[in-house]
Amino acid sequence: MLVDSDEVLSSFLDSDAEAKSEWDTYQKLERDPRITWFGKFIRRTSLDELPQFVNVLLGDMSLVGPRPCLPSQKSLYGKHWKVYCAVKPGLTGLWQVSGRNWLTYEQRVQLDAKYVKNWSLWLDSKIMLRTISVVLTGNGSR
Repeated sequence: MLVDSDEVLSSFLDSDAEAKSEWDTYQKLERDPRITWFGKFIRRTSLDELPQFVNVLLGDMSLVGPRPCLPSQKSLYGKHWKVYCAVKPGLTGLWQVSGRNWLTYEQRVQLDAKYVKNWSLWLDSKIMLRTISVVLTGNGSR
């Protein structure tokens, strides 16, 4: 990402109504002006997730669970915020293996809540296996 990424994003969204709509829907941009060519590569290959293994080893994250979100996204969780906070964030989760970046943020919230409410070792196992496929194919990555 660029050093002044918040300002770059704000300026970009102010000048492009279509991008603003995409951001409001997905909280992501297909052509994000903040991301360098190298950043695009490591995101597409999911290499940007490797440092989060340290967080898993430290006990701050789990292997499977809802993805961490920004404090500014708390309002997007609405009534599901307490459910989201009931578990540690995960390196992978139901959202990543169910469509990832092609789903709206609202759908992500629904999947996070569904995961927490239906947690089981079996569900975690299925998500881990599906994660391997998603990472190898790049399915749903932007």
